[in-house]
Amino acid sequence: MQKGDIMKTSPTRSIALLLTLLGASTTQAHMPYVLPTLFDVGKGDHITVQSAFAEDAFLPEVAMRDAPFHLVGPDGKDLPTGPVTHLRDLSVFEAAIPADGTYRVTSGQRAGRKGKMFRQSDTWAMRGEGAEPPANAEQVEVQSMTLADAYVTRGEPTETALKPLGQALEIQAITHPNGIVAGSDVRFALLFDGQPLANADITMFRSAGLYDGRKVAAQVKSGADGRFTLKPDDAGTYLILVRHRGVAPAGSETPYRSYTYTLTFDAA
Repeated sequence: MQKGDIMKTSPTRSIALLLTLLGASTTQAHMPYVLPTLFDVGKGDHITVQSAFAEDAFLPEVAMRDAPFHLVGPDGKDLPTGPVTHLRDLSVFEAAIPADGTYRVTSGQRAGRKGKMFRQSDTWAMRGEGAEPPANAEQVEVQSMTLADAYVTRGEPTETALKPLGQALEIQAITHPNGIVAGSDVRFALLFDGQPLANADITMFRSAGLYDGRKVAAQVKSGADGRFTLKPDDAGTYLILVRHRGVAPAGSETPYRSYTYTLTFDAA
């Protein structure tokens, strides 16, 4: 998030957002998302998409101003969006859907704020003002990296846009998103740099939770092969959230990165 974005919020909210973007607990963390108006566009020729950072899934709080939004078409090639309008709470854009098939709607990998964390093996803690570091912990610089995806289909669904990028943190849809049905198992694979990421915490949120209080629909861990299964009990829109921290690629701005990935889908 750019400096201007933080200045639009209160000091308390700004600190909370910085902490959560760098990897605080799921229950209090802000998350990125992209939300198309339709997931099955029929024979439509465009979609409208909103995107934001939010503490509650799909309740926008801060616009995603500097994300490299784009689409991945049914042929696997990147496609541009139309102009992006940035409001204070959310960003909105239209995108053309020129041919039949499945498209990935994505924020693109977005480099965010940098901060300090304490690291001890696989345990991480945010550096709090005046707080004592964990015993024998190393203080390291960390940059937040965020990526938000969704899939939309025109006509018959296709598979090419579902292929993983092989970079950073991402979820591969094993069950085609166009075929997700409430009450049925949905299969995914969690990957980091193209390899299965095991034993990671995964949370699924329900959009209806904003109204009935049942915001978290499921919490699972990825298996040794990175695979995991979820079951959306009700029809509606869902968001999968996963975070991972690790060594940054050579030449990065910080030695470590805190990755956040979300996938939005619709259950019929």
